[in-house]
Amino acid sequence: MDFTFIKEYLPLYETAAKLTVSIGLIGVGLSIISGIICAMIQYFKIPVLRQFVSIYIEISRNTPLLIQLFFIYYGLPKVGIRTNAYVCGILGLTFLGGSYMAESFRSGLDAVPDIQKESSYSLGMTRGQAVRYVVLPQAVAVSAPAFTANFIFLLKETSVFSAISLMDLMFTAKDLIGLYYKTTESLFLLVVFYLIILLPVSILGSVAERRLRYAEFGD
Repeated sequence: MDFTFIKEYLPLYETAAKLTVSIGLIGVGLSIISGIICAMIQYFKIPVLRQFVSIYIEISRNTPLLIQLFFIYYGLPKVGIRTNAYVCGILGLTFLGGSYMAESFRSGLDAVPDIQKESSYSLGMTRGQAVRYVVLPQAVAVSAPAFTANFIFLLKETSVFSAISLMDLMFTAKDLIGLYYKTTESLFLLVVFYLIILLPVSILGSVAERRLRYAEFGD
């Protein structure tokens, strides 16, 4: 192991890690927003939009992120829609993540027993109040493990962004391997930085899940 090489190129990995995290966080944030919107459309069975959401989810979940990135980066300019690599990465991650988040949240909404909604109506709540005070808190608690898993999954998916020439962690590692043939050192730094990014997310997600479950179910 060449520690001189590691020390010399550590700042390069730090810069790449910041880029990876920024794209990942923005993409995951937008994925959660779009996922909740899609899940609510399905939950309330809104005509027409519900069918569009179902088609979107099937397309998104059944095509690789790499193909989606190529379509956005190379395909859309053919019809006059141009984006840079950074925006393309965010859009691709949002398109993929939105469907996974939508399905996770929808499963949480469906897990709430109908008797609880009917009971809230009998207490004089409107449908909106029942969703806000009865359905949503339980749906979030049930969906928390899936949200955490999807969060980690989407952060790991950022490794394909090197295909559109984004200077992320994977691009940096491949570039250094190609230039200096320092495969072991480059991959070691790659693994270390991905662990630094992903481990805190996993730990915080587990803590949040336990707190939500305790607050909701008391166990």
